[in-house]
Amino acid sequence: MNISTETDGNKYIIKIHGRFDFNVQSEFREAYEVAEKNSLFIIDFLAADYMDSSALGMLLLLRDYAGGESALMELINCKAEISNILEISNFQKLFKIS
Repeated sequence: MNISTETDGNKYIIKIHGRFDFNVQSEFREAYEVAEKNSLFIIDFLAADYMDSSALGMLLLLRDYAGGESALMELINCKAEISNILEISNFQKLFKIS
């Protein structure tokens, strides 16, 4: 399993393990669709070692699910490679990245 979840009050934490790519698309969607839309979604990349363009699309779909511009989302524990991809894609304008 590449995706795991946990909750902490109104926080819904999605942890990415290994590769975050097209192969985990349905698993990722299933992970967030069980959460309340007004939750604070935290995507934890601590155990992620790869991310491709389809993962960027999945993050955008989650953002839409969570309320678009008013979505409460944070991307945390991004390694250098993942941070670079997010920066090149200007995702820092859409998400809080730490």
